[in-house]
Amino acid sequence: MAAFSKKEEEGLSSYYNNKTTVIQEARVFNESPISPRKCRALLTRIVYLLYIGENFGTQEATTLFFGTTKLFQHKDSALRQMIYLSIKELAVSAEDVIMVTSSIMKDMQPNSEVIYRPNAIRALCRIIDPSMVQGVERFFKAAIVDRTPSISSAALVSSYHLFPFAKDVVKRWVNEAQEAVNAKSSASFFGSSSAGSYLGFGSSTSTNSGYQPMPSTSYIAQYHALGLLYLIRRQDRMAVTKMIQQLGGGKPGSGTALKNPMALSMLIRYAAKVVEEDPNVQKQMLDLLEQWLRHKSDMVNFEAARAICEMKNITSAQLTKSIAVLQLFLSSPKPTLKFAAARTLASLALSHPANVATCNVDLENLISDSNRSVATYAITTLLKTGNEASVDRLMKQITGFMSEISDEFKVIIVDAIRSLCLKFPAKHISMLGFLSGVLRDEGGYDFKRAVVEAIFDMIKYIGESKEQALSHLCEFIEDCEFTKLSVRILHLLGIEGPKAPQPSKYIRFIYNRVVLENATVRAAAVASLAKFGIIDDTKLKKSVGVLLNRCLDDVEDEVRDRAALYLKVIEEPPLADTYVKDDSVFSLSALEAKLVAYVRDADATSQPFDVSSVPKVSREQAAQEVARPSSLDTIGVPVTRTTTPVPPSQTAQETQSSFVQQLAQVPELASYSAILNSSKPVQLTENETEYQVSCVKHVFREHVVFQFNVSNTMPDTILEQVSVIMQPPVDSGLTEDFIIPVPALSPANSPGVVYVSFTREAPEDYPTASFPCVLKFVSKEVDPATGEPEAEGYEDEYQLEEVELAAGGDYIIPSYSNFSAEWDRLRTGASITETFTLSSMESIKAACDSIVEILNMEPLGGSQNPAAGTTVHTLQVSGLLTGGGGKILARCRMTFSRGEGVTLELGVRGEKEDGCRLVVAAIGG
Repeated sequence: MAAFSKKEEEGLSSYYNNKTTVIQEARVFNESPISPRKCRALLTRIVYLLYIGENFGTQEATTLFFGTTKLFQHKDSALRQMIYLSIKELAVSAEDVIMVTSSIMKDMQPNSEVIYRPNAIRALCRIIDPSMVQGVERFFKAAIVDRTPSISSAALVSSYHLFPFAKDVVKRWVNEAQEAVNAKSSASFFGSSSAGSYLGFGSSTSTNSGYQPMPSTSYIAQYHALGLLYLIRRQDRMAVTKMIQQLGGGKPGSGTALKNPMALSMLIRYAAKVVEEDPNVQKQMLDLLEQWLRHKSDMVNFEAARAICEMKNITSAQLTKSIAVLQLFLSSPKPTLKFAAARTLASLALSHPANVATCNVDLENLISDSNRSVATYAITTLLKTGNEASVDRLMKQITGFMSEISDEFKVIIVDAIRSLCLKFPAKHISMLGFLSGVLRDEGGYDFKRAVVEAIFDMIKYIGESKEQALSHLCEFIEDCEFTKLSVRILHLLGIEGPKAPQPSKYIRFIYNRVVLENATVRAAAVASLAKFGIIDDTKLKKSVGVLLNRCLDDVEDEVRDRAALYLKVIEEPPLADTYVKDDSVFSLSALEAKLVAYVRDADATSQPFDVSSVPKVSREQAAQEVARPSSLDTIGVPVTRTTTPVPPSQTAQETQSSFVQQLAQVPELASYSAILNSSKPVQLTENETEYQVSCVKHVFREHVVFQFNVSNTMPDTILEQVSVIMQPPVDSGLTEDFIIPVPALSPANSPGVVYVSFTREAPEDYPTASFPCVLKFVSKEVDPATGEPEAEGYEDEYQLEEVELAAGGDYIIPSYSNFSAEWDRLRTGASITETFTLSSMESIKAACDSIVEILNMEPLGGSQNPAAGTTVHTLQVSGLLTGGGGKILARCRMTFSRGEGVTLELGVRGEKEDGCRLVVAAIGG
């Protein structure tokens, strides 16, 4: 019966709070006399519907809005508060809301009842037109410094929301906001009920209805005033610094004007931001932050400790006090304090594990904490700070804990253990045992994948663990419900299994997948079996042949075809080398370019396509190309190039002016506009080859000219009709104009220059592309007796490295600037933020070098040289976009995790959005 009553109640509530019902009942607003109780109830339902996401159409909202305004004629205070609350919410959807301004202004007058003056101020902020703000300036100024905290807070918050629309007007209220911040005590700030307020407004005298404001002890208006004050001054860093020092007490030990903990916490965040932008004030701000570590409020203590822990270039000695505060929080009975401290220490452990290790005893006590978020952060911190001797004990504690937490927390733990494996390889037995144990537990795909990835890393980086790890993976696929994981493990078994001392023991596990699994897994198992069939072991090869023959009867075409293919190739070593052992594939970009050229050339179709001319890449490179990862991954750690001197003909030292003079002598290029940029010479051949070619790219407003400097190093050969054939991608945005070849090239007149000109189809765009290049020429032998070339030669070609037309070096040139000032100046311009994972980076330094190399932008403030061993760093670079594209700034925030590489948050600001997209595309590939 109780359940039935509950359902009845829910149905009645659904009807009662229905939008249609509410709109129909809105006629109560037109009744005379007005019933405050009925109107309050209906307004409450309207606000409730708006809060739960119910959408009122423009006409519906407008009808309700103006129906509500009719209630202004009633003086009931509670009803008036509900009127303002409804007006504030309906103003977003309704039309002509500005018409109610005069009614609201009456309630903002000093003789109005103080209880709903704050409501009137907040409602006025929502409906007022930006052009009318100046007209109500005196009301807001008076309200900001009113003795009643609710009025002052309402005016400050409303001013904060008005600032984006009326900056010039709100900036004039800075003195009032400063006065609100500098409240000395409750009595002086709020005053007595009989005293007059600022400009005579807001006094609460006996002419009112008897409402007497209670003195406030929270000082919440300070928090709101500080926010407005910072919003007004944030463009002036010196003013912000001065404000922090004044409100913070100036010198350590002196008092502060701020009484509200949230205001102090906000001031601490402002101080941390100032330090981030200007490291020169770090010492001053650090003294203030250490002073706040002793504040009576836990909130202020934590904010100060966190700000110190997140500072750049902070020393171990400077961290001592903040870590001591966080350590006290770890034993607090409040879950929020324990969670905040554990999370901050987990982040700090990445860069200062030795300092955080002093908290290990307290963190171990939190492993069994009832709040699993706290326990998870405690464990991850211990894994980062623990030493080799504590690994076994830590593993035992975590084992009992894993069964009590969700998959999300399990993934965090496994990722931490994955890093620990690489940190202490000697402890791989206990960690591998732990991973194999949790692999058998119940869990979702993400959790299982994290464990498998951790075992893969152990196989890759810890050779001693390989055989045992493979055994655990074999057991896992026996009962694996995730097809993707089974396929990946089978692929790994096919690679590592044949190299094992006893490869035959893995065949049983692989063939079981052929018998018991779905078609996708069966096909992967057949491919894995074939890898064992090419081992130089007659008995094993025969066994694999028998198993593959059984697969010929499979119901799935893919499985049968693979089995037939591999049965054929393992019997013929040349085919096995090509289709099983060879792990390379054709470069898809080069293959596409050559096929396009073949289809377009009418004469070429008379001959079959020559696939041997297409270069090959490894499967890893092909996978990266298909997935289009960050191009930084293909660079990895910057390669140290040999310092063998190159011939002067490579024009490596030529300046921009020399390029201008050189191109001016080419008649075909005389009509082109001025050169916007010339790149550095890029070597397209090895220094030891008989033909040496480098390329310089010249960017014009409407053209791009590639200058190939070609040198012939063979004294007994002359090259004639030397040209370079480039194959641009179909959608590159470039159209080839002409090629200017070199008539004859010998060692005596080397280097010769070949020009290839392209037209930019859309000059306002910045096309980027990769061009496969081939050096073509007619080779003629030189008669030693006469020194003259033979009458007849033969056509030949030489494959060059691809030429990249990229953002860095071609469209972006380095340019020094004051980063913080320019970054702030461009805050209203184009802005893009993206996150990349650079898994091949082995350090922050390697990532910095690669980013600077790719973007060809000027690193600022020495940020290209991070501290040795750091795991968190920010690189700041600046450049100019050619062709009048204006300034571009990039802020590269990086975190490094061993085994996972560098995570990069790239923030770009520029005067044009095209420039920002260009930088992001350069990093993102």
